[in-house]
This record gives sequence, C-alpha cells and structure tokens, in this order.
Amino acid sequence: MHRMMNLRVALAVLAATVALGACSANGGSSVPNLSGAGAARLSGAQARRILSDPSHGKIQHVVIVVQENRSFNNLFKGFPGATTSRFGYDTRGRRIKLKPVPLEVRWDIDHSSGAFFAACNGTGSIPGTNCRMNGFNREGTTCGGPYNPCPVKHPQYSYVPPAETAPYFAMGKQYVLADQMYASNFDASSFISHQYIISAQAESGVNYPFGPWGCPGGSSDQITTVGPQRQIPYGYKTVCWDPTTLGDELDAAGVSWAYYATSYSGYPGLWSAYQAIKHIYYGPDWKNDIRSQPSQVLIDISKGKLRSVSWVTPTWPNSDHAGSGSNTGPSWVASIVNAIGESKYWKTTAIFVFWDDYGGWYDSQPPAYADYDGLGFRLPMLIISPYAEQNHVSHIHYEHGSILKFVEDVFGLGRLAAADTRANSPAKDCFDFYQPARKFVPIKSPYDRAYFLRQPPDFHVPDEQ
Repeated sequence: MHRMMNLRVALAVLAATVALGACSANGGSSVPNLSGAGAARLSGAQARRILSDPSHGKIQHVVIVVQENRSFNNLFKGFPGATTSRFGYDTRGRRIKLKPVPLEVRWDIDHSSGAFFAACNGTGSIPGTNCRMNGFNREGTTCGGPYNPCPVKHPQYSYVPPAETAPYFAMGKQYVLADQMYASNFDASSFISHQYIISAQAESGVNYPFGPWGCPGGSSDQITTVGPQRQIPYGYKTVCWDPTTLGDELDAAGVSWAYYATSYSGYPGLWSAYQAIKHIYYGPDWKNDIRSQPSQVLIDISKGKLRSVSWVTPTWPNSDHAGSGSNTGPSWVASIVNAIGESKYWKTTAIFVFWDDYGGWYDSQPPAYADYDGLGFRLPMLIISPYAEQNHVSHIHYEHGSILKFVEDVFGLGRLAAADTRANSPAKDCFDFYQPARKFVPIKSPYDRAYFLRQPPDFHVPDEQ
C-alpha cells in the first residue's frame, strides 16, 4: 500500500511537470503524457525510471544526426585524449603510415560484410571475430588507373586532414567525443545501420536490399539474411517488415517525433529507414512524421516546430561519404548544432552525431563479439548539450543501442531488442545534469545555415552500399 501511494505521488509529480510547460510542436508532449490514456500506457517501472533519471525535466528534445561512412580513426586521428593511431598494418605484417585524404574524393572503398570480414582478418571460429585489424588492404576501392588514380598508395589507410574536420574537433573539445562507439551491426551497411537506429535490430538482414529499400518494392524487394554463426546467405526476406520501432513507442507515450530524409523521385522514401516498416509506411506516421528535405529541420527549429525526438539524415554532398566530391559535411552538422544552440531549444536538448558505418577506412580497435549480428567497427560519436561534460573523451563502450537507451530512459520507454538492452547509456559518463545549463558558443564552419537553406535539392542516394 505504501509503495502504491509513493507511485501515485510520483505520477502526480510527473504529470504536474508535464502540465507546467513540457510541450513541443504539433501537440506532442516532450515527456510522456500521464493524463488519461497516457497514464495507463506508462508502467510503474517506467514512471520510476523517469523520476530517478537526473535528466528528467532537463532533456525534452533529442536530435540524432546521422552522417556517413567514416571510422573513428579516419575522422578523429590525433584528437587529444582519444585512442587513435598514426599507422596500421596489412596482412603481410607491413607497417603503413596513415596519409591525409580529403573528404571530397570521388572514389569509394568497399564496406560490405565481405569487406568487414577481410579487414577484420579474424582468427575466431565465427567470421569477423578475434579481429587482427590488419586486412584493410584486402578491401576493394574504386580508385586506380589513369582516369581515377588513387591519391596515396594505400587509400584504405587514410585520415581526413584536420583543416576539414575543424568543426568536428571544435564540437569534441567543447562537449563530448566518444572513442569507444561501435556499430551494433557488423556488415557496414547503411540500410542495416539505419534500421538499428530506429528499432535496435534489423530482422536478421545483411548488406542491402535488391530494390528500393522498403515496402514500395513489393515482394521482389528482398534482402539476404545472416545466420546464427554469421552464415551468408542464410536466407532471404522481403524488406517490408513489422518490428516495434522507437517511433511506435514514442507514439504510444504521446511524444512527438520526426525523421528527416531526402525525397527521391520514383521512390521518395528510399533514404528513410521507416520506409521498410510496414505499419509506418502504410499508416498515418508516414505523412505526419517523415519530413523532407533534410534542411527542413533548420526551418522547423527556427519556427519553433522541433519535435521531441528527431532523426536527421544528410544529402549526398553533406554526408561525409567518400565519392561525393564534397566537403560540406562538417558545416552541415555545425549548422544544425548552431540552429539549436541559438534557439529556445538549447537548454532542453541533447544532440547525438554519429557516422553510420566505418566506410572501409582503417581503424585499429577490434570490435567485441556481441551476437550473430555484431559488433561492427568503431565509429565516431559526438554528444552536444548544455549539460554535456566539457572537453571530455568518453572511453565507455557504446553502440547504436546506447543512443536508443538514452532516449528510452528520458521518455520512460521500454527496450526494443538486444542492442538497446545490453548497451551502456551515455547519461552517466557524458552528462552532468546537476550543473546549470551552459551558454552556447557557436561552432565556426566554412558554410552557414543560409548556405544549406539555399542549397539545391540533391537526389543522389547518399549510400548504395
């Protein structure tokens, strides 16, 4: 009886917090709705978790910025306090000094499941385990020959020049850089990675669908599946499935969300992970919560319409993806951070910036074996918030599921799958919710918000591998 009374008091306190102004655009509350049906949907355990979370009442918006295809070492080589390498090794044991290669190259590196197995060069009985991290020289590249020569002898063993990564370094020095963030999936597929960041799993899919990446492709749009011992192909599955996603949990809790992605002619949802979720694609969420183009997030922020949880994917030129011929990615991310930092949302927001796969680029740190689908190679992750630790390199082990767990804990949601259940949340090591909100200092970059608002639409798929 005493516990029930305490829980009722807790619910009343939390409901009062909601009533006192924790609200966001389009009628979606920024913390779970605990009046009427909302209270019935939230379990006692979830309510207790919200109230025990020091972020409660401070974080009301989470923005997940998804960039493309960079390993940690490729993007943050030499960052003070981070674990990085100046050289790597190949399969013959030769030491290879890493060379600078700019973002704007027009060639790419293989980053499929086969490339992961090759680069890992593991000794375990299961492919891609006990990685020696000396097989990157076995990955194919699209440079070479007289018409598209490789700029260095070993292009896989490269890093981005500091002059181009300056905005990212500035974010890391003002806030948090995580140097032990790994992909929840091993296969380095953007499609699979993006499934993980919305549902903490990918229905055992591996690599890429054969068609338009989702429900519009019908029964012929299938994907190879991976077996319990990482057998490929283990089978095939139509890419129009029905797992519970973070969007579903947010809907059930009355919390608003949006997914920003480029709209392509023919298959407008190609770059939206939710296109593969049957009940989302054919339901009201597709119209209400899938936003296009990515720069729309800048407009929504300026108009006071930022949802409580937002995923922001890039266009091809702004993606950091090799082959794009562009170096505007760091400025694109800075424009989002600056837009939030200079808005009314700054004091209530946590921003996570991560790169969806390693892109074929060398990294020295071997991933742990978690299950048949992971882990994959190390990725960069930046965490920006007025409550984020300052100039902090986090050495805690994170993965895709860590970002989901943070969102789940902030909004009192349940776990989705193995990845978010096992993952460490960044809340303890990367934030200090007992400090006052820090004043925002703008991130300097070559291109500003106005540039991206004027930028013409680009319909090149950011990553087809």
